[in-house]
Amino acid sequence: MSDIGRFGQLRRSDIEAAGGKGANLGELSRAGFPVPTGFVVLTSAYRVFVEANGLTALILRLAESSRLAEPLAAAAVADAIHALFGNGTVPESLRGQILEAYASLAIEDAAVAVRSSATAEDLAEASFAGQQDTFLNVRDQHALIAAVKDCWASLWTARAMTYRARQGIDPRSVSLAVVVQRMVDADAAGVMFTANPGNGRRDQVVISAAWGLGESIVSGSVNTDDIVVGHDGTIVSRRTAEKTVMTVPLAQGTEEQPVAPARRRERVLDDAAAAELAALGVRIADLFGTPQDIEWARGAGRFFVLQSRPITMLPEPAASSPSQWPVLDPKSLYFRASIVEQLPDPLSPLFADLADGSVTRSLHNLMSEFMGGDVVGEHDLGFPTINGYAYYRYSRGAMWRMLRRTPSALTLLVSTNERSGTNRWRQYSHPRYVKIVQTWTSRPVETLEPSELLAGVIELLDAGTEYYTAVQTIIPLAAFSETMFASFYNRVIRRPGDPSAQVFLLGFDSAPIRAEKSLYDLGSWAHSRPDLVSAIQDLPSTRLVELLRSGEPPTEVNESVWREWQSRFQTHLDQFGHAVYNLDFINAVPADDPAPLLATLRFYLRGGGIDPHQRQRHSAERREREAAAVITRVGPLRGRVFARLLHWAQTAAPVREDALADVGLAWPQLRRMLLELGRRLVLAGVIKQPEDVFWLRHDELAHQLHVGGPVTDSPTLGQAVEDRKAVWRAQRQVSPPQLLPKGTWLDSIEGLMPAATADQSGDVIKGIGASAGRVTGVARVLAGPQDFGRMQAGDILVASITTPAWTSLFAMAAGVVTDIGGPLSHSSIVAREYGIPAVLGTGVATRRIRDGQRIRVDGDAGTIGLVDTDGDPDPSASIIQPAHGWMQS
Repeated sequence: MSDIGRFGQLRRSDIEAAGGKGANLGELSRAGFPVPTGFVVLTSAYRVFVEANGLTALILRLAESSRLAEPLAAAAVADAIHALFGNGTVPESLRGQILEAYASLAIEDAAVAVRSSATAEDLAEASFAGQQDTFLNVRDQHALIAAVKDCWASLWTARAMTYRARQGIDPRSVSLAVVVQRMVDADAAGVMFTANPGNGRRDQVVISAAWGLGESIVSGSVNTDDIVVGHDGTIVSRRTAEKTVMTVPLAQGTEEQPVAPARRRERVLDDAAAAELAALGVRIADLFGTPQDIEWARGAGRFFVLQSRPITMLPEPAASSPSQWPVLDPKSLYFRASIVEQLPDPLSPLFADLADGSVTRSLHNLMSEFMGGDVVGEHDLGFPTINGYAYYRYSRGAMWRMLRRTPSALTLLVSTNERSGTNRWRQYSHPRYVKIVQTWTSRPVETLEPSELLAGVIELLDAGTEYYTAVQTIIPLAAFSETMFASFYNRVIRRPGDPSAQVFLLGFDSAPIRAEKSLYDLGSWAHSRPDLVSAIQDLPSTRLVELLRSGEPPTEVNESVWREWQSRFQTHLDQFGHAVYNLDFINAVPADDPAPLLATLRFYLRGGGIDPHQRQRHSAERREREAAAVITRVGPLRGRVFARLLHWAQTAAPVREDALADVGLAWPQLRRMLLELGRRLVLAGVIKQPEDVFWLRHDELAHQLHVGGPVTDSPTLGQAVEDRKAVWRAQRQVSPPQLLPKGTWLDSIEGLMPAATADQSGDVIKGIGASAGRVTGVARVLAGPQDFGRMQAGDILVASITTPAWTSLFAMAAGVVTDIGGPLSHSSIVAREYGIPAVLGTGVATRRIRDGQRIRVDGDAGTIGLVDTDGDPDPSASIIQPAHGWMQS
C-alpha cells in the first residue's frame, strides 16, 4: 500500500490519512481549483519511519508527563526528540516513494513548500500548539527528506507535548501527514476570509495582501493591505498599509528583504484583482459548504490556492450599519466619549477584559464622590465592547439622576477648595499614581512570580484608569473656562480686526510642548557633530534603536559622542517615553520603541521646523501685548472681568495637557510585566510569541498561570489567538457609532456630532473647526506610530485621533484632520500652538481620505475638500493661509 497520496487522488474524507490540510487540497484539486501540484506523505509514512528507527519507546520515555512540568525541561525533551528524528533514516522504500512523487512534479529539483498536516484526531491539538510547520523553497532531494523529517518532529515540540499531557492524550496515538506542494513564484500573497470575521456578514470577503511570499504575513512582520469585498464584487472598504518587508526565495529557503520605497504604499491588489480573488474564495466556500479561511498567492498574473480551512470563530451577522450594532442591554445608553477617544481601534482581548472592571470601578467611585452614593448603583455603569469597540454604558435611570446632579457637581469641580478638579489632581490623584508606578518599577520583572506579575498588571491598570477618571474632573474645568472667556471676549471686547480668542491662550508650557522642546534640543546638540548626524539620518530606524539599546556605537561615530547622545536620548525617554499613542496596552509606547520619534528628529537635523523655544516666546510676547492693549482700552470694569476670565482659562488649559500626558505613566512597566508573562508562556508551550499574551482572555491567562482563574483551557487556544487577530483586523474596517442604541432621544444629539455621521459622502467632509486657517496639501493618513516615518514636511496629518505622543509630528504638519476630537481636544490645543488649521471629529476622515490625496482643510468652516480623488501625491508644496497666530506676527 502506498504511503503517498497525490492531490488528485484525495478527498476531504481522507483526513485521517492526509490530515486536514492535505485532504482539503485534494478536494480543491479534484474540483478544478488553481492548486499548485503536489502530494501528501500520509500518516502511515510517519508510523513506518518511527517503527523502522525504533523511536517509539525512546519518545515515550522522553515525553513522560513528569518531565514536562518545567518549561526548560520540556524544551530540552523537545530538542532531544528532534535530534532523534534528524538522525533517523527514512527506509529506502519510503524514501523512494517520496522522491518518485517529487520527480513527478515535472521540474528537476523543483522548489516546493513542505507543510505539516494534522489529522482529525490531532487537528485541534495541532492548531493549539501552532504546529503548522512550513518550510518554503525546498529545492533538492536531500533538503526535501530533511524537511519531511522536521515536520514529523514538529509533533513533539514542547508546546505540543505540554498540551497533550494536560489533556490526557495518549502520545502513542498521534501521527502527522506532510504536504509537499510546488512553490508559486509569487509577487504577492496573503489570506482571505470568505465571510467577514469582524461583523459576521456572510456576503463580504476580507482580504489581507502583501508583497512576496505569504510568510511575512504569517509571522506578523508586515502590515497588510486590508480589503473588504462584497460577494457581488463591489469594494466595500480598503486600507493600504506601508509594507516595509517582504519574504523572498533564496537558492534554498527564504529571507526577509526590505520593500523598495516606491512600492511600500502601492496597492498590492487593485479593485479588479481583489474582486477576482474574492469570487474565487466564494466558489471555494460553496464547495465546502461553509465560510473558509484561505491562503493564496499570485504569480504570473494568476491566483493560486495554497490551503483552505473552515473559519473557526465567526460571529452572527451584525454591524453592517450602525443601526445593526447589538447592545447587551437595550435599556442602557452607550457612548464613545472621554477615555474611549484614546481607544480608536477595537480592543485587544486582554485589555478589554481587564479594562471593563477597572474603568467601571473608577467611574463608580468618581460619580459617588461628586454626585452622591445614591446616583449610580452596582449595575448602572459598565465599559463593554460592541463589535470590539469600547463604549461607556449607563443605565437610563442613572443617566437622568446624573443630569439632575450635574450643576452641583460642576460647582464643586470649579471651586477652589481641596476637592476641586485641579486640586484633587495635584494633591491626590497624581502623587498616588506616581507612587504606585514607582513601587512596581523598582521590582525587576524577572524576579517576580507569575501571580505577582498578573497582580501587578491589574494594580497598575487600576491605578491608570483611576488616574484617567480623575483627569476627567479637570477637562470640564478647562472647557468651561475657555468657553466663558471666548464668549465674553467675542461678545463684549472684540472689534473687527482684533485677534481671535485663541491668541490669548497660546505660548504656555505643558508636557507635550516640553517633550517637543526636548526632542528639538536633542537635534540641536547632534547637529554640530556631522558623523552622528549621518548615522541618525542614514541608518534604518530599527538598527538605530538596536544600537541605542546595546550601547554599541555606529562604526563611523566616536564612542564618547555616541555615549553622550545615548544618555541624552534616554533622559528624554525617561521623562516623556510613557506618552501613549493608544490606551490599549497592546500598543507600544516610546519607552518601548522610540523609532517613531526618529522621523521628527531627522526633520530637525535637516533644518526643518521652527525653534519651539522661539515660537513659544513669540506667542507669549504677543499674548501679553494683546492682553495689555485690551485692558488699557476697555476701562476698569470690563478690564477686571476680562483679566479674571483670562487668568482662569490660561491656568486650566496647561494643567489639562499636563494631566493627560501622564495617563500612560504605568504603561512601560505594565507592558514589561505582560511581556514577561508572555515570555514564560512561550517557554511553557502555551503561546508562540510573547506578544500573543495580549490576545488571551483574562480567564485563559489566569488559568495558564495557575493563579485562580476558572478552568477554560481551550484545545484550540493557539488558533483562537490567530482567529482573534483576524477578527480584530476586520473589525478595524468598521466605523463605530458614537451613541447607541438607535431610535432613542439620543438620535437628536447624534445629529449634531459630525463624528457620528459615518456615511458622509461627496467631495466635502464636515467636522469641527478646532484651529483656524486654511491649507491645501497632501494628506498623510497614519494608522499609528508605525507610520510616523512616512510623514514629510508640509503634509496634512490625517489620523483617528492624536494624543500627546503624536505631538512630535505637528512640527512637520501643515494641517491636522482627525476622526475623533473637538475644539478642546489635544489636537486642537497643539494645532493652535503651531498656528496650523485643524478640522476634528469628522468620523470618517481616515476611511474617506486616501494617503497621498490632495485635500483642502478649512479650520474656520470646519470642512475638508477632496481636491483630487486619485490619491496620487501632489508634487506642489502645501499652500497655507495662516490663522490669527504667531505666523502672522
